[in-house]
Order: sequence, then structure tokens, then C-alpha cells
Amino acid sequence: QVQLTESGGGVVQTGGSLNLSCLTSGSPFSTYAMAWFRQGPGREREFVASISWNGAVTQYADSVKGRFTISRDNAKNTAFLLMNSLELEDTAVYYCGSGLGDYKYWSWGQGTQVTVSS
Repeated sequence: QVQLTESGGGVVQTGGSLNLSCLTSGSPFSTYAMAWFRQGPGREREFVASISWNGAVTQYADSVKGRFTISRDNAKNTAFLLMNSLELEDTAVYYCGSGLGDYKYWSWGQGTQVTVSS
């Protein structure tokens, strides 16, 4: 059974930074793509970033391009999301996922809260 555990969330002021981590177990981590989604207050869950199994291909939502960086360390079964220049609109629960193909078939963590304050 695949398990994903996010960490690194917290409260930060606008313009600040946070680095989220996602530790995965029970899956062939190095062969799966990884992604981060988020769900803000009163909003639907939305795509943030994704990374291919070998880290060669990354994709970002337009709202975070140039501010967020997704990466992975296959030796540690861990994915990361470095978030810089945080804005109030980045406040959300951030979820990491692992899998192949359609996101609806992926495994997801419980999420970590990120709160950006002015």
C-alpha cells in the first residue's frame, strides 16, 4: 500500500519561503511521477506542479511559475516543493501525489497546511 506523508507547512508572511517535503513508501517511487496539488479556502483542489520519474520534465501552474520549484530525490523516496515569494493566494492545504497516468488513479497524502499572512 502506497503511503505519502507531507511535511514542512506552516505560517509565513508574504514574500517568505517554505520548502514542503513528501516522503513516500510502499511504491516503486523512482518509476512514478510526482505532483503537488492544493486546495484553498472555498476553492476546488488545483494543480500546482509535477515532475517526471527521473526529474527531467517538470510542469507548473501559471500562478506559481517562477516562484515554486518541484524536485525529487529518488534515493530518499522524497519529493519537494520549494515555494518562494509567497502570496496571500498561496494559502491552502498542499497535497502530494504519486502515480502514473490520470491523476484520479494516483495515491495522495493527507496534506500540509500553508498559511500566508500579511
